[in-house]
Amino acid sequence: MARFGLGQAGRFVLGLLGMGLIAAAVSALAAPHGHYPAALLARLADVAKLDFGPSTMAGTSAAAELARRLPATLELLGAGFAFALVLGAPLGLALSSGRVLRAAAPLIQIVAAAPVFCAGLVLIYIAVKAFGWRDLSFTGTSLFDAAMSGDAVALGHAFRVLVLPVAIVGGAGAACVNLAIRRALDEAAEQPYRRGLRLMGLPALDIDAFYVAPHVLARILADLGEIARALIAAAVVVESVFGWPGAADLFVKSVALHDWNVVALILVLFAVIALAAELIGNLSAALLTPAERAP
Repeated sequence: MARFGLGQAGRFVLGLLGMGLIAAAVSALAAPHGHYPAALLARLADVAKLDFGPSTMAGTSAAAELARRLPATLELLGAGFAFALVLGAPLGLALSSGRVLRAAAPLIQIVAAAPVFCAGLVLIYIAVKAFGWRDLSFTGTSLFDAAMSGDAVALGHAFRVLVLPVAIVGGAGAACVNLAIRRALDEAAEQPYRRGLRLMGLPALDIDAFYVAPHVLARILADLGEIARALIAAAVVVESVFGWPGAADLFVKSVALHDWNVVALILVLFAVIALAAELIGNLSAALLTPAERAP
């Protein structure tokens, strides 16, 4: 177990070092033509000191601009992750049935193949036509702030603004959760201990609760990095489609306007989130099922 933990920590550090090199290479793109090699060396030193320089788009430091946008993205990712668990867990359990899976396979393939921005446009159309939600612009008031204020109008607007982006981002994460559960159940179905425990008279419900459930949870935790990457990728598209004032939308605008210092900083941020999720997930899964990862 100790060897496994050290290996995971080493992967995390190497991932951060690699992302730092990429960030420096991106940030150096702002150098004048012909000065890229010298600028790259300078940016490597700055990135090592966590100094990403100014934002040419905002006129402030890249870190200050990111700090202003980051809470909105964290709110979207956090709510999307919760939605992914709520939707993906029962979906994965339902689709573990062979009969249900065969019946739903065509629909699953169609939904999985649809781009995220198409899902956003479809949900906007449904919200406008079916529910009459005309104003979906973000006003700067979060759902939590609206709830604490007690203003029913502000609360309703904050809910309308949040629910569609969360549904799309959470749907992308739910697909990963669903896949993790189905993989875990397929693996558990092939384990010889199930038949042995049944022959010993242990009920199927107890076998699933005490032996299969930890294996399923461990698989979800082991795929936490993949889930985080899916949420981040969806957030980049969703924030652009809905005008969500977060770091992901800032990333797209910075690429378009060649604000490379901000691009580099946001790339590092997204990498840290994904790598940290992967590290925490793998270590938690190893603690939950130590026999499977014993050195």
